[in-house]
Amino acid sequence: MTRTPPLLTRRNALLTGAAASALPLRRARAQTPKEVKIAMLVPLSGPWARQGILEQMGARMAIDDVNNAGGIKSMGGAKLKLVEYDTQDSAEKAKDAAQRMIAQEPDLVGGFGCWLSTFTLAATEVTERAELPWLTLSYSDLITGRGYKYVFQSSPTAEEQARELLPMVIELAQKASGKKPTKFAYIGDNTASSVSFMKTIRSKATADLGLTLVADEVYTPPLTDATTMVQHIRAARPDFCGFQSTNVPDDKLLADKFAEFNLKSDRLPKIGGGGHWAVPELLKVTGADNLEGIMVGLANWPGKRQADLSKRFMERTKEPWFGHDSIFAYVHVMILKEALERCGVADRRKVGAAIHALDMTDGPALFFPDGRLKYDANGRRVGAKLCIVQWRSGRPEPVYPAEIATTDALWPKV
Repeated sequence: MTRTPPLLTRRNALLTGAAASALPLRRARAQTPKEVKIAMLVPLSGPWARQGILEQMGARMAIDDVNNAGGIKSMGGAKLKLVEYDTQDSAEKAKDAAQRMIAQEPDLVGGFGCWLSTFTLAATEVTERAELPWLTLSYSDLITGRGYKYVFQSSPTAEEQARELLPMVIELAQKASGKKPTKFAYIGDNTASSVSFMKTIRSKATADLGLTLVADEVYTPPLTDATTMVQHIRAARPDFCGFQSTNVPDDKLLADKFAEFNLKSDRLPKIGGGGHWAVPELLKVTGADNLEGIMVGLANWPGKRQADLSKRFMERTKEPWFGHDSIFAYVHVMILKEALERCGVADRRKVGAAIHALDMTDGPALFFPDGRLKYDANGRRVGAKLCIVQWRSGRPEPVYPAEIATTDALWPKV
């Protein structure tokens, strides 16, 4: 019988012990990824592509800012990686893209986007089943009215915007002209956000404010001819008109047609809704003259606190300003980054729980005009407020609220 020398036995024991002690370290390293994937699903082709591209610009800048600052520090400096998918031009295609995204990227920890509410409603059916935390700027009340646990709506809902927008407009009108408007006209499409918005307007908001809805025009996008609708509105002689179109081509057609009928904003004040009404592309295709004076109700706009960020964005992208869609994508990346820092692990369920637990007045909260980051049990951001910009000399300038306003609103005095 051969006996193992005592020295060799001790050496084997030491090696075995060293290997055993190294095993937890290797496992720990394996559990700390070098990169963490988040997703962006937005329209990058079709009528809504310009809005998706603006989100893409904001998101890519945020990813670079996070990674250049050291990545996710609670995860050993893991870098964020953005995977991008295109909704294209329909809810069905958006849902298909969401299904591909979930299947192709099983290690996703969160995502954001969809932009148009109709697309977001379809895609979040998929992300919710996958328990993937999803942040959106979309407006429809239905998005966070379905009892979902993993959908987070950063904008005020369409119903909230409908309640807030008209009082804001009346306040600005009275301040600028000394006269309260009493007659209101509406023209908009039949997408989910617009339907939610007008449901509140028709049922309650106008009556509560002493406004009479004298014209109510609805169409299916894309808009091909606005002549008849504009004729109806001109005949009704409203004090102002609200637009609830949802894409730049329709915005252009409306602005041009109202100008053709001699109804520019110095004669008929107009208020658009949504970030597409304040994008550089609209200026390029419509021109400053036909846009002059049009107000836009928005869920977010960079304020004075974002002056340095706005400058960096413009230098990086060569865009003339930093606006609604880009700042939302930027802050959504930063919210996911904050949630990852807090949970310290690339686990989508824990990221979702971390987002639900946020209650901040610093960091990502400073990218909202109201300065608070907290979501309620339904996923709606607490205290989300509307803001208003107005086209002035070829630029959208914030006019409400005072925290972001750079100038006073214009309103005709006659």
